[in-house]
Amino acid sequence: MTEYGRGPGSEPWHPEDPLYGDSGWEGQAADGQSAYGGQQPQQQQAQYGDWGTGQQGGYGQEQQQFPGQGNPQYADQQHHYIGQGQQQYVDHVQQQYGGQGQVQYNDGSWNTGTHPHVPYAADPADPYAGHHSGEHPDYYGTPDAYPPPEPPARRRADPESQTDWDPGPDQGERAFFAGDDDFDDDDPKSGRGRGDRRGKGKKRRSGCACLVVVLVFGGGLGGVGYFGYQFYQKSFGSAPDYAGEGTGQEVSVTISAGASGYAIGQALKDAGVVKSVDAFVAAQEHNPKGKTLQAGTYILKKGMSAASAVALMLSPKSRNNLIIAEGTGNTKVYAMIDSRLGLKSGTTKNVAKKEWPTLGLPGWANTSRDIRDPLEGFLYPSSYPVSKSMKPKDVLVQMVDLAKKKYADFGLQAKAKELNLKDPLQLLTVASLVQKEGKYQHDFEKVARVVYNRLKPDNTETNGRLDFDSTVNYLRGESKLATGSVDALRKIDDPYNTYKIKGLPPGPISNPGDLAIEAALKPARGNWYYFVSVSEDETLFAETNEEQNRNREKYLKKQKSQ
Repeated sequence: MTEYGRGPGSEPWHPEDPLYGDSGWEGQAADGQSAYGGQQPQQQQAQYGDWGTGQQGGYGQEQQQFPGQGNPQYADQQHHYIGQGQQQYVDHVQQQYGGQGQVQYNDGSWNTGTHPHVPYAADPADPYAGHHSGEHPDYYGTPDAYPPPEPPARRRADPESQTDWDPGPDQGERAFFAGDDDFDDDDPKSGRGRGDRRGKGKKRRSGCACLVVVLVFGGGLGGVGYFGYQFYQKSFGSAPDYAGEGTGQEVSVTISAGASGYAIGQALKDAGVVKSVDAFVAAQEHNPKGKTLQAGTYILKKGMSAASAVALMLSPKSRNNLIIAEGTGNTKVYAMIDSRLGLKSGTTKNVAKKEWPTLGLPGWANTSRDIRDPLEGFLYPSSYPVSKSMKPKDVLVQMVDLAKKKYADFGLQAKAKELNLKDPLQLLTVASLVQKEGKYQHDFEKVARVVYNRLKPDNTETNGRLDFDSTVNYLRGESKLATGSVDALRKIDDPYNTYKIKGLPPGPISNPGDLAIEAALKPARGNWYYFVSVSEDETLFAETNEEQNRNREKYLKKQKSQ
């Protein structure tokens, strides 16, 4: 039976409904018994559409068939109802719809677009007859009143109230975190009994879910706590540090030139001196002289506090550097290395003589076969970290590397051409002569000018000879002011004897420092060809030989007075 062709009678109820009759549903029984079983009042037999919902839309569909549109199904139903003593109702409906000009069904549509309220004629069998519109007595207040039953298909359970934010104890917290995993449904507010839930089977939720949640949240909080502690320690907490001045076990630590505080701290940490780099950097910053730490080898102790390590490194007691002064010759440098390494005298000199080609000299070095020592001028004056675990070759390589870097910074190759010199080695040789002959910076620049003036081809004062005592001392391995008479010196046959040869010696005669190199690069302006040191603190310069002789007399008088 479709909803479209259904008549005005009651809809059959589902067999599972508790009010369902014993005889099923086939309309009205032949003997006048209703589907409910037994004789029923006439008011129960007249069900007027969708009263339970308060809507009358079903009438529009039902009445379309009355004008004779022809629906067999509906005709059968109509006949069935008429046979049940309902002809009066049918006539009443046809008369009402036929007499009203408000609704037209000929074309199956509404003319007015609205469904007007249709008053019903009084039905003697209907207890509500005559009261479908307007005022009527309240039958619910009488003892005979009872609610008209709704068809089973239209009955619905009252919807449970839902909330937007609080699911309530039945669906929220209790449903998830209930410890016994059973729901107690004997709650009068729920409208359901325990039997309803158990009829469908127990619904259990494993407690493992709670454990998983606890573990996830616990692990997350633990991770946050750990990283938060690390961040606090790094940002605000003190760095790990030892206490005291060390265990007494000494260790040698070498710090390279230009090392930062972090590099120094890392070297000390690797050697076991301090516990952390950050602790050393902090101690260095708090010490007023912390930034004055120099490159070198330090003798420290293991397990020192960072503050104690910085203080000891600033003390001369910890320094173990090999310091090469400006103008020091290679012979003396070799002896100093032997002494520092605890080697037999002459060990480093032999290593230099045999292995100098492998020490990394620049390509413009050793251009003359007459050079006595290819390393002369390339053991740059500085402070070098030297420990007893090192070998002579290691120390020499450090010095050569620094010399190459320095000479590249000074630009010796480009400057040599500007000064009319053959190569950078000659420029380095001039600097070594300046270093030996002068003492102060203002003397260096004038001595350099004397060298360049005597090297000029048109030099008639000395005829191209330098006549420097320093070169004689070098070939002799000495350091004296009185080297002998000029006539005696001219008889010495040696490539380094500038009293006999013209021009520069084959190579440097010392290891010049920064000031001597700068003076060789930028000599003073003047016409000096001579100079004499009357004392360690005074040097006199002259342009002519006569003036030079007067200055020499001053020198002789100074010597006699001492």
